[in-house]
Amino acid sequence: MSAVELNLDGIVGPTHNYAGLSWGNLASARNKDAVARPRAAALQGIAKARALMALGVPQGVLPPQERPNIAFLRSVGFSGDDRAIWDAAWRTAPDLARAASAASSMWAANAATVSPAFDCADARTHITTANLNTMLHRALEAESTARALARVFPDAARFALHPPLLGQSAFADEGAANHMRLCAEHGAPGIELFVYGRSAGEQAGVGFPGRQTREAFEAIARRHQLAPARVIFVRQSKRAIDAGAFHNDVVAVANERALFFHEHAFEDKAATLDEIRRKADGLFDPIFIEVRESAVSLGDAVTSYLFNSQLITQGGRPYLIAPTEVRENNAAAGHVRDLVESGALGGVAYVEVRESMRNGGGPACLRLRVALSQADLAAAAQGFLLTETVADALEDWIARTYRETLAPEDLADPALVAETQRALDELTAILPLGGDFYGFQRDG
Repeated sequence: MSAVELNLDGIVGPTHNYAGLSWGNLASARNKDAVARPRAAALQGIAKARALMALGVPQGVLPPQERPNIAFLRSVGFSGDDRAIWDAAWRTAPDLARAASAASSMWAANAATVSPAFDCADARTHITTANLNTMLHRALEAESTARALARVFPDAARFALHPPLLGQSAFADEGAANHMRLCAEHGAPGIELFVYGRSAGEQAGVGFPGRQTREAFEAIARRHQLAPARVIFVRQSKRAIDAGAFHNDVVAVANERALFFHEHAFEDKAATLDEIRRKADGLFDPIFIEVRESAVSLGDAVTSYLFNSQLITQGGRPYLIAPTEVRENNAAAGHVRDLVESGALGGVAYVEVRESMRNGGGPACLRLRVALSQADLAAAAQGFLLTETVADALEDWIARTYRETLAPEDLADPALVAETQRALDELTAILPLGGDFYGFQRDG
């Protein structure tokens, strides 16, 4: 079936900052309390989406969420008007205030897990919003994410939108950052790989914790009506997690027939590749592009975010969209050159997303992939799809409403609340969100 893969990119929000909230994310910890550049961050995201659009990849956008999250602060006992709540929270509970100001919904790969209609028994696209309950600042995203996805995919006959799983540690779900799909082409039946870091009830050991549970992914596979013969549950290697691969997409990425992965991405690599071969038999011949530790160490892979690149198809071959940090890392850059020269990769394009990278998110983090038939793409709300006109309008809006810099102490500014609300209110005139999308709009 003729199909495309829509990339929904998260627009970086006006409060983009470096609070170091994500334990296990080495870049987030390393850049804690650095001065952020929200305007540059958002413009870098739009530029990346434009580059993909120029390569023929359909692009859409998801809106930033309301930050500071005054509704959350009100729910934990702060009172008064929005300005007073923010001032009191920052003075008396700065950790809560920092969580409430995180712009982390920009990383749309964590927004949800998507199973295309081509894989699902009822021939609908199934989408489960991630609960992200491991980290407070991310757990605050789920409600707004679900609301945004409902705006983008309003046709229940074509799209089955599922709420987040129960927000309990047994069902910790980090979304598509731990999910991959292999197929002959986007419109053909595929194999879905669910990569988990731990099982429910497993005792935490030393090092960083696995964020995704197997039980969460098993529940999602059932919700999405996936055939067991086309599903693989894969354990991420503890070695990779401890090296800073807090999500699978830091060490592996897939597109159509190609799986691009680090030697130490999976706990049992041989069994994983064997199961892919067996379940792909009769559907497609998988392409494995393995990067050995001797070529690119886990440390270099995490530092450069080599595998957090986007993998697309150009001229029938895998093509890499990599952050400029890969080009700046001798080991990663040299190995990418070797892969291109050998023909394993059809080419590489480098994109500048440095503001996102400094918080631990590369090009792949910034997008949610949704494989759709042409009819289903037409049924999506077209105003969210990126065109040159929409991109121009977003860039103008960002340039007018975002601060150039945001230092840690700037977050305490009570004026920030009204400032970001005005910006988001303007956004609802650019994207078809409606005048009641954000809480401050509903509250009048």
